[in-house]
Amino acid sequence: MDKIRILLADDHVFVRQGTRELLAHEDDLEVVAEAGDGEAAVRLAAEHKPDVALMDISMPKLNGIDATRQIKAANPGVSVLILTAYDDDQYIFALLEAGAAGYLLKNVGADELVKAVRAVNAGEAVLHPAIARRVVNRFAPSEDKHAEVSALDQLTEREIEVLKLAAKGMKNQDIAHELFLSIRTVQTHLSNIFSKMGVGSRTEAVLEALKRGWLTLEDTF
Repeated sequence: MDKIRILLADDHVFVRQGTRELLAHEDDLEVVAEAGDGEAAVRLAAEHKPDVALMDISMPKLNGIDATRQIKAANPGVSVLILTAYDDDQYIFALLEAGAAGYLLKNVGADELVKAVRAVNAGEAVLHPAIARRVVNRFAPSEDKHAEVSALDQLTEREIEVLKLAAKGMKNQDIAHELFLSIRTVQTHLSNIFSKMGVGSRTEAVLEALKRGWLTLEDTF
């Protein structure tokens, strides 16, 4: 089984060391590079092309928001998972707009972090429960705003079904069970959705669909 290759970016050495040791206990995870500042994170992401970049917000030289934006622009396939102590709306929204696939607070447990790394690598959305509804409310369109382009103009009916279930936080396996599909078929549908919408993760797809008016608040819970 191929290991999930991870880039750690945090300006605190002891945080990186602790996180590395935690991830080293998992057979399917491998830390391939560490960065102590945002510029190094961008450079190492381009050099190592990790599957997941696990990154803090507050870093020297280049903050996590700008680093995320640059990493996603140069390497769309990298899933950026934010791990930070900050739960300010301005940071959350800016990072998700920049392309982060997930946002966790540093008070999460070790098991939650490991699951989150696997989840974003699988294209699933990861948002700390404390901020999930705030995010959805922020990106949902107002009631009087109608979608300029219908979802059916770009997605198939099946892809819309998959997107709506993904928006509820369902994992690939659960979506497959719900729609009587194989997990591989669900993964293919998600890949097609990402390609058509010009995004690289579930989180981006759901937020973009909310902004376009393709999803409502009721679709996300």
